Amino acid sequence: MSNRHLARTVAMQSLYEWDFNGKQEHALLPTTEKNLTNLAPGLAEADFVIKLVKGIQEKQKEIDKTIQGYAPEWPLDQITTVDRNVLRIGIYELTLDTSIPPKVAINEAIELAKSFGGASSGKFVNGVLGSIYKDMAEQGHPKVSKDETPAKKKIHKKILNN
Repeated sequence: MSNRHLARTVAMQSLYEWDFNGKQEHALLPTTEKNLTNLAPGLAEADFVIKLVKGIQEKQKEIDKTIQGYAPEWPLDQITTVDRNVLRIGIYELTLDTSIPPKVAINEAIELAKSFGGASSGKFVNGVLGSIYKDMAEQGHPKVSKDETPAKKKIHKKILNN
């Protein structure tokens, strides 16, 4: 398991615990630090984990509105806690973190969903993030545009239309 993947796993587990316990404002950072110590002692990407969970916490309302907009048939409280927090990570990295390439954000979220979610979690996360990515591409979002060469755009357009 790569360091970044392990870092995202720790972030997801911390967000899960925080969400499950009622999203107490000051509980996420101590939970994350505890999980770093217990689940990934000495992880070189600890700063990445902290940045990720802080960013998600700060933008949680915006991220949750995005989830509701792209999965309207699933009220937020009916999405499993794992899937909800994997989507929060994926949406944050896909739309708000300029240092993460879009395809990496999507792929990592799908892998987390497959590892920790139910049988259909990977497909659900892929569907939501794929729709967001498609809209970003159609709107000429700078993150998608700089990630795409003309050849990649043609291939991705073909994939999205299937």
